Amino acid sequence: MKPRPHTLARALVVGAIGGATIAVPMFGLTAPSAVGTPVVRATADAPSTAEILASAPQQTTPTSVLAPAATGLRDVDQVSRSLTRDPLPSCTGVVVETSGNGQIPAKDLCTLWDGVHMLRGDAAVALTELNSNFKAAFGRNLCLTDAYRTLAVQRRLAYTKPGLAAMPGTSNHGWGLAIDLCGSETGSSSAMAWLHKNGPAYGWDNPAWARPGGSGPHEPWHWEYVPGTTAMGTNYS
Repeated sequence: MKPRPHTLARALVVGAIGGATIAVPMFGLTAPSAVGTPVVRATADAPSTAEILASAPQQTTPTSVLAPAATGLRDVDQVSRSLTRDPLPSCTGVVVETSGNGQIPAKDLCTLWDGVHMLRGDAAVALTELNSNFKAAFGRNLCLTDAYRTLAVQRRLAYTKPGLAAMPGTSNHGWGLAIDLCGSETGSSSAMAWLHKNGPAYGWDNPAWARPGGSGPHEPWHWEYVPGTTAMGTNYS
């Protein structure tokens, strides 16, 4: 798969958000008062984060959105600079498909902000963008327990957790396209509500099979990078 450019997409989104910032009355934003407490309060006529992103042209890797600040929105120039920054400097966002499920070399993956977990390039950049805004809202990084899984790890989990782990060699974790959230996230109604509202704007979602009434076990902690799973045909029902 060829590299997917980000520069033009970011420029288009910067323009869209810049226009929205000038044309629409300022949001009333307050700084987070406590971990797990929603902090974004917009006027009834102000567009939401998801609406701003949705109004921009479709892109491969979502870009940052406005983060809440105690003094309100930054000026357009500051916002533009924040949107054009590289969210994960160590990762180009390039997709490398040379290996099988669970057999992807570390050099073909990107390490996330925690220095431990890895994902495919495009999924890593998109998740880092999402995390930047999660951190602005909750004052902490998104907590993960798992991301890319080697084939050996998939086999071990299938043995120790039958009925929960996917068949080894078929898991989206093995493609670097899935994460598992910590209990600190799934146990927080405000954090989960925020993720369900904002995650899809960055391509990340809790798949239908993992939701209550879905075809698989209820796994609120399991999230996947939908553009990647869609392209690979691994959106399991």
